Amino acid sequence: MKTGKLLELIMQKSIHIPLYLYQIKEKLKLDLEELFFLMYLVEQGENIKFDPERIKRDLNTNIDTIMKWMSGLSENGLINLEVIKNESGMMEESIALDGFYHKVLNQSLEQMNEEEPSSTTIFDTIQKEFGRMLTPMEYEIIGAWIDSNINQDLIHEALKEAVYSGVNNLRYIDKILYEWGKKGYKTKEDIEKSRAKRKEETSKKQEQTPKKEIFDYNWLEDEDE
Repeated sequence: MKTGKLLELIMQKSIHIPLYLYQIKEKLKLDLEELFFLMYLVEQGENIKFDPERIKRDLNTNIDTIMKWMSGLSENGLINLEVIKNESGMMEESIALDGFYHKVLNQSLEQMNEEEPSSTTIFDTIQKEFGRMLTPMEYEIIGAWIDSNINQDLIHEALKEAVYSGVNNLRYIDKILYEWGKKGYKTKEDIEKSRAKRKEETSKKQEQTPKKEIFDYNWLEDEDE
């Protein structure tokens, strides 16, 4: 496909290539044609039926070129060809883009980590405490905390609470952060004050609780003379 024809198709079909994806296309091991084809697939939505004849008409290309693009994207782990049952109960080939979304997410997180060293620390710390790699969904949850300007010291403290309770689950940490947010806690100092207050209240309750008298009696010395 010539460059001029490529630009013409972009204009005619309203296929948009985000600048960010263009900037990372080499990291994704994409040439311009493959990137264009990938964006065409993305704009088709989910559960994309693999219809070479339709693609051929839409992109004004040939089957050999389409199969070359499919092969390249598949080898790079960006797409996967699956066989699924359609609404009519018939089996058909479908193109899944999960690999593409996963790789773009990882690239975004790597870039964010380079720009914000502190965010790298929190990702690494949670992975270390959990003893495993984080899932893409967990990356998104942590990223949402950071985007919401939650103090990272606060995230560390919530992580400590979760680990102390034996719960290696981000949903649990998210619930802790939510409860702290409702109480107006925004810094590590707020948490420490809260813990100190709870400790003091617990100590007072223990002092007010009547204590049973315990006799210290040495039965070994109680012998008949």
